[in-house]
Amino acid sequence: MKKDPVSVGRPAHLRHTNALTILKLLREAGSCSRADLVRASGLSAPTVTNVVADLLAANLVQPLGGGESSGGRPPDMISFKADRGCLLAVQITSHSISFLLTDLSGAEMETARVALDGHKTTPEAICHLIGVEARRLLRMRKMTREQLLTLVVAVPAITNVNDGVVVSISTLDNWRSVPLRALLEKIFDCRVLVENDTNLSALGERYRGAAQFNETFIIINIAANVSAGIVLGGRIHHGAQWAAGEIAYLRLPHVSRKLPTLHEFGELESLLTSSAILQSWQEASADSPAPRNSEPADAVAILALAQAGDSRARKIIQHRATIVADIIINLSLVLNPALILLGGEVGSHPMLLSLVHKQLERSEFAIPKIAQATLGETAVRWGAIAVALDGIPTILLPQPRS
Repeated sequence: MKKDPVSVGRPAHLRHTNALTILKLLREAGSCSRADLVRASGLSAPTVTNVVADLLAANLVQPLGGGESSGGRPPDMISFKADRGCLLAVQITSHSISFLLTDLSGAEMETARVALDGHKTTPEAICHLIGVEARRLLRMRKMTREQLLTLVVAVPAITNVNDGVVVSISTLDNWRSVPLRALLEKIFDCRVLVENDTNLSALGERYRGAAQFNETFIIINIAANVSAGIVLGGRIHHGAQWAAGEIAYLRLPHVSRKLPTLHEFGELESLLTSSAILQSWQEASADSPAPRNSEPADAVAILALAQAGDSRARKIIQHRATIVADIIINLSLVLNPALILLGGEVGSHPMLLSLVHKQLERSEFAIPKIAQATLGETAVRWGAIAVALDGIPTILLPQPRS
């Protein structure tokens, strides 16, 4: 009879591996019995009992008393102590800094937003604002700085995740080659991660949005900017120079022939973004101006006009839908994902989605499911929390020294 391979290693490391396994199961289950852990982990009952004892001693789990009986003695239930610490997601944009504080199971505790109007926006000034607001949120929950285990910061820029360096943010002051992680580590005594915001929005949709259970998919965000987050095998694909997903610089026939320039906006952003759509409307309306009180104030209003049958608005949105369909076809032929999500106030609008679907009907192969991203502007923060959650077991249970 064929047997499963048996792990061989030093006792301390085997015990650590088993503890990580049990802790992961407890965090996912919320609460369960030791018998449940034996069945789910494949470990022996004595091993699970020993590991649970270690976790209790480390104050990582707590007993809940007897559970429901199936005829015999009620099982002793245990749960992960999610309130032992907290995680903080921070999203930096050109206009504001948004915060999401959760416990160690990912349950929301506090949210906040700090407008940048009137504030300096240098890297040092932004880090100071993050530090001040983080301390305020912790005080609100009566938590100490030591209980903050991970800080994940989302930025609208190409980011070297390994080094925590932000390449450039054109809309903020002096944001070029910024060692953001190092700056934040001077303020926070915890694990600090820095990541591109669209990449995190993809992980947010996978964590609790429209891409759950999808291992390979792409999100295309179209709003104030144009960008994509690419998930392959459950992990973000960054590329060799951290530029995977920077689709604003794509060269498309009869649309864009400009070579990518690092510190300038991509040419597609002059066509697809909210401001570009509004500008097209204003240009199209120059010869036959409508009454001032009926002029659409933004791209969402123009999309609504197109949906209601306005011919000028529909022509403008149809042109954008054609470009988006071309982008989807090109990405699909290269990566062949199972799913492509459209997000952002423009990308996720039902009118644009409908026109894109019609454009793609004639394609015979390689076109995946096209769907609307569902988390909106919160996707980035929830993606940051998902990244933070992945690292919690190794923070709570450090690798034993050899």
